[in-house]
Amino acid sequence: MLQVAFATDDRARVNQHFGASTGFAIFALDGERAKLVSVAEFAEESMDGNENKLPAKIAALSGCAAVYCLAVGGSAVRQLIAGGVQPIRLEEETSIERLLTELQKAVREGGVPWVEKAMLANEGRNKDDGRFDRMAEEGWQE
Repeated sequence: MLQVAFATDDRARVNQHFGASTGFAIFALDGERAKLVSVAEFAEESMDGNENKLPAKIAALSGCAAVYCLAVGGSAVRQLIAGGVQPIRLEEETSIERLLTELQKAVREGGVPWVEKAMLANEGRNKDDGRFDRMAEEGWQE
């Protein structure tokens, strides 16, 4: 399952800037279904360039492949990408339901590079978690 976050104050629309967001709705989805798995909430903050607000927001997105927002600063983009989260900037407020439908289609049919990369990464993590145990049993050493 792919996890994606949406910067929102109403859990219905992407309607906030990343750094000043008061909340993220985090969904897990595949090609057939989407489910709200968690909500992260934050105190209201101004969009003043205060870097101290970013670590908690980025930490809340652990395990997410992407975050949708209306705007995101350069420093936040660098930190998100370093954490493995693709920032997606939207031009206008957009329904989360619509975005989930588009993402499900991308999971099923491909054509969206960051979704394909995230799906490959998920497959790689889930593919063979016991390989190191087997190597140790076989006597492999560094």
